[in-house]
Amino acid sequence: MNLNTIISVLLLVLFVGLTISCKQTSDVKVMYLGHTLPQTHPVHKGIVEFQKALEKKSNGSLKVKIFPDAQLGSEREVLELLQIGSVAATKVSAATLSNFVPEYNVFGIPYLFRDKQHQFDVLENEIGKSILEKGDEFWLRGLCYYDAGSRSFYTSDKAIRTPEDLEGLKIRVMNNQMAINMVNSMGGSATPLAYGELYTAIQQGVVDGAENNPPSFVSSNHYEISKYYTLDQHSSLPDVLLIGTKYWDKLSEQEKSWVQQAADESAQAQKVFWNESVEESMKVARKAGVEIITPEKSLFAEKSKSVLENFVNEYPELEPIVNQIKNNN
Repeated sequence: MNLNTIISVLLLVLFVGLTISCKQTSDVKVMYLGHTLPQTHPVHKGIVEFQKALEKKSNGSLKVKIFPDAQLGSEREVLELLQIGSVAATKVSAATLSNFVPEYNVFGIPYLFRDKQHQFDVLENEIGKSILEKGDEFWLRGLCYYDAGSRSFYTSDKAIRTPEDLEGLKIRVMNNQMAINMVNSMGGSATPLAYGELYTAIQQGVVDGAENNPPSFVSSNHYEISKYYTLDQHSSLPDVLLIGTKYWDKLSEQEKSWVQQAADESAQAQKVFWNESVEESMKVARKAGVEIITPEKSLFAEKSKSVLENFVNEYPELEPIVNQIKNNN
């Protein structure tokens, strides 16, 4: 944890302490929620809906104080703050959460979901809910999933129309083994790199491209230095709204019900924000001269089959969940 994060946390702890000292004259409970996204992001807008819904349902007795823009640290750092009870809630990618709760690894399997409808049918039925509950033993209770779109490849100089076009290309990925295996299985050279370094890395040719969803492609300004965006949609990792069990366990049954209801409502609102953001982002990219390529996705899915095979070998205990998802109609 860097110095700025430590200072932010100390200030937060002081703030919490002052709030607690005032509890004798107030019945209001404040939930501190930190995340890494900018306030223009559609997921942040979903969190604001959660904030509004919870305050309304509780008649003002439960409030949410949001700390966006990584004010409290990286996704991993904020998760650790939840575990020790310094922060109440957060939003993180399922990829980051998989380092704490193994079941979330299944969402990174390439082409696991047939389409968007299949994905949210799974996330919002008993399969998805059971995975949210798996985090309890790690002090990280899942409340709902937020749409984070599908990740696709973008490159600076060479268009990717088939998997063969990836051969010899250095593609930036998250520091996640499944993402690394996926790019390598398609013939590319997976290159883990900090997201903040990516713009310069593409600009200077350190990497040939990367992969992400449309809003991130545009909000990061990577569209300025990437000529091609290939909508192969290889993975659909959701974001997850979480509450620390140390905070959750202090709530009454009525308060827990309000929190869950507010989360569920915010998830539906966030889908609309996401779709609007994708539409606007694609307009921006096209206007900037980016060539939008719609490839034959089955070719990419076929090349990446080994990722699923390796995953099942490594996590045999998670194979039943994978089969449940694939067979969900």
